[in-house]
Amino acid sequence: MNTPSKEVLDQLAHEFDALRDQIRADLGERDANYIRKVIRQQRTMEVIGRVLLQFSFTPIGLSAGVAALSVAKIMENMELGHNIMHGQYDWMNDTCIHSTTWEWDTVCDAASWKRTHNYEHHTYTNIVGKDRDYGYALLRLSNDTPWHPMYRIQLVYYFLLSVLFQWGVGLHELEFEKIRRGEITLKDKKPFLKEFFRKSGKQVFKDYVLFPLLAGPFFLKVLLGNMLANLTRNLWASTIIFCGHFTESAETFTEEECANESRGHWYFRQLRGSSNFEGGKLLHMMSGHLSYQIEHHLFPDIPAWRYPEMSVKVREICERHQLPYNTGGFFDQYKTVLRRVLAFSTPPKPEALLS
Repeated sequence: MNTPSKEVLDQLAHEFDALRDQIRADLGERDANYIRKVIRQQRTMEVIGRVLLQFSFTPIGLSAGVAALSVAKIMENMELGHNIMHGQYDWMNDTCIHSTTWEWDTVCDAASWKRTHNYEHHTYTNIVGKDRDYGYALLRLSNDTPWHPMYRIQLVYYFLLSVLFQWGVGLHELEFEKIRRGEITLKDKKPFLKEFFRKSGKQVFKDYVLFPLLAGPFFLKVLLGNMLANLTRNLWASTIIFCGHFTESAETFTEEECANESRGHWYFRQLRGSSNFEGGKLLHMMSGHLSYQIEHHLFPDIPAWRYPEMSVKVREICERHQLPYNTGGFFDQYKTVLRRVLAFSTPPKPEALLS
């Protein structure tokens, strides 16, 4: 899509800034009540899950325990951890719900995630060579990445990344591709690795040693339950994130295209590089409202539960300026992600497979 005129981009910046300021001025008690309610719900689900896994011995009870713990882990990562660490609730001045103090239930260290995600990804969204979240240095998703025979099996990489998603995110700052190319060494990453092993060690101990040991002779039952809950969370989180970033309609950009870009062009890039999917309130909450990925990329520090109401105005602005607003059903969007992964796994003109 051609870049709009400077006048249109300036108007876009004005209108999106105004929408952000309008919602920001309206933040208050109902937003605080919402996030505190979600925290209570998440902790209740975790207690239910832990208790059922410890004390149930029937298939139904154990399945319910895994399901409850999976939901708790998904809520903590998506609607709580991700959004709180974006600073969406810093205005509350509550040290318990603040981006500088929240540490989430995953092997990824919060400080590392904020460096690679909050700064790199949200500043350089979909800019090839700058946004390392795009493809996670494993997947070829556009012609900007030179083809190599290893990409023939990138559907396998995609599956492994989904299964091990918390580990992939946790090790993202290692920049393995730069180590492979000899640009940096493992010694350069010693401070990061120290923090990674500290955080991941705590997570492994909690889920795979402490809680199983508390079950005594039923160690393996609880160990398996925790593994299944983490696997479920990994598959869910990765699918939600991929549906927001890797659909067929999500575009990539070169560094030259985005050099010295204006505020309006930055907004335009977020629109072109993001995708939404549709569903009910429960789906939106369990996705951390990343079902509104467009709105999240436009307004990352606004409480995510406000995105549904903001999306009405965002769509109206896009329609008026004849700009893209990519949305669709959840499964429809996910199918396009898989098609994109497959399309760019082959060397010749992958665009033909995207039609």
